[in-house]
Amino acid sequence: MNKEFTITQADFSMTLDVRLINKDFLFTITGGDVPHIGTITTRTENGQVESVIFPSPSGGMHKDVVLAELLLEKITSFIDGNIVITSGVHVDKILKEQINAAFEMINWLADEFLEWLKENPVQFVQPKYKKLEN
Repeated sequence: MNKEFTITQADFSMTLDVRLINKDFLFTITGGDVPHIGTITTRTENGQVESVIFPSPSGGMHKDVVLAELLLEKITSFIDGNIVITSGVHVDKILKEQINAAFEMINWLADEFLEWLKENPVQFVQPKYKKLEN
């Protein structure tokens, strides 16, 4: 099951693409003038969180992890499976008001996803494993 949510504020758009894979979720946050993959954030079923932050062409590191962490904070208690979030939003010559808007936008996208999740509860198949013999 796939779903996409988009919002526009402060002269740029941000999209949250959601892919349900059995009981696991893959989220992609993109937007601005140059969408990309700047970070990958994961949360395992047991709650372990890790992030990979890629170098930016400007010489620093991508800051998109902040958006992924905000999304994860809002949704994590509603999802039992694994979560993978890729994030890459770049606005050319970004202004302070656009940075502030990005935080509002990710919160709105998270809320829209949670509303959708209420209306579309996760139905998954429990995998069967072969019993190992000693």
